[in-house]
Amino acid sequence: MAAGAATGAAQAARRREQRGWYFYDWAISVYSTSVLTVFLGPYLTSVAKAAADAEGFVHPLGLPVRAGSFFAYTVSASLLLSVLAMPAAGVLVDRTGRKKPLLGCCAYTGAAATTGLFFLDGDRYLLGGALLIVANASFVVAMMLYNSYLPQIADPDERDAVSSRGWAFGYAAGSLVLVVDLALYAGHDTVGVSEGTAVRICLATAGLWWGGFALIPLRRLRDRPATGGSAGSGAGRHQLRETLRDMRRHPLTLAFLLAYLVYNDGIQTVITQASVFGSEELGLDQTTLIVAVLLVQVLAAAGALLMGRLARTHGARRTILGSLVAWTLTIAAGYFLPARAPVWFFALAAGIGLVLGGSQALSRSLFSHLIPRGKEAEYFSAYEMSDRGVSWLGPLVFGMAYQLTGSYRDAIVSLVGFFALGFVLLARVPVRRAIAAAGNPVPDRI
Repeated sequence: MAAGAATGAAQAARRREQRGWYFYDWAISVYSTSVLTVFLGPYLTSVAKAAADAEGFVHPLGLPVRAGSFFAYTVSASLLLSVLAMPAAGVLVDRTGRKKPLLGCCAYTGAAATTGLFFLDGDRYLLGGALLIVANASFVVAMMLYNSYLPQIADPDERDAVSSRGWAFGYAAGSLVLVVDLALYAGHDTVGVSEGTAVRICLATAGLWWGGFALIPLRRLRDRPATGGSAGSGAGRHQLRETLRDMRRHPLTLAFLLAYLVYNDGIQTVITQASVFGSEELGLDQTTLIVAVLLVQVLAAAGALLMGRLARTHGARRTILGSLVAWTLTIAAGYFLPARAPVWFFALAAGIGLVLGGSQALSRSLFSHLIPRGKEAEYFSAYEMSDRGVSWLGPLVFGMAYQLTGSYRDAIVSLVGFFALGFVLLARVPVRRAIAAAGNPVPDRI
């Protein structure tokens, strides 16, 4: 009886922690949706154009940058900064066990910078770039810490479902806030504010949402005992090299990370640049873009749960491979979209939404099986670099394609190669052997 009661109490505690974990997705996804995907790209681009010279260039740090490429380059800069921060943060929390305080620090730094975007107006593009770099780097490091909780709060056979529910929570929050954003943006005259002010309110409230709802996971998640070693050993500028050196002992885990790095670079670039493509190349207004992203959010929440169910039958790896085929076809079709045709843009959004949440959720849960016990945060720092921290190449390719050709169609079609190559690399990874090599039990279906 005592053993059964103890088991029941442990399960209840785990479920409570899982529910708290879901709420970080609920808190942070509004930043990803309202700020990165919908409002900031077109708005910061318009601010940069207001500051541009007669040839259409701005000059941050004295460098000539086409105003239309400034947002993409700033995203790349923020992700490069996060590459320097994540490995040290990962090893620090693995060796001290103090994960939750650092998660809170990153969350509130990012939320404050996001709220500060309310002051982005006129030609103050450098202010917008600086706040974006701080907010996005904080977002990436916080997501690394958040993801590293997954193998600690979920048993191997339930990780696909737990990860998928987390993504679904996030997309539900993004949908809810986008409805409010759409009402404010479309009715800005009714409430007596300008269109630009409405956008700045939407940006700032995403930061307030992030900070407010982050309190729930910070109350429910708990720190685990450190796995040993000095808190400072290996930290700092050499930690990325040390982490990669350790991971070389698990070459199959590295093979998965390489595949994920490639195809997820394409996913992250689509997320951050789709609104710029829609507004600048297709001539769609902001209301149309908001509705399209809202459609993505609703379908992504449903798609995450649907693909989680498919993974139970077909395995996570096979389900992800199927999603990459769908990504390739969808992005290739985007090249041919006619301008000023919202219906076709909505069709593209629907295709993206159906595979977006599931491909991300299942990739996260699949990687959680490939981590040696006690190195969750350190290995998830490498994963997050593949997720967002090394996803600077896609925005860079997108920005350079536009800078060289002046066409966002050429920029968007350049992303097809990320999905096709990612498919080939993932198909070559023997995931069962990879899980066993990491010292973890192999689930019945993977």
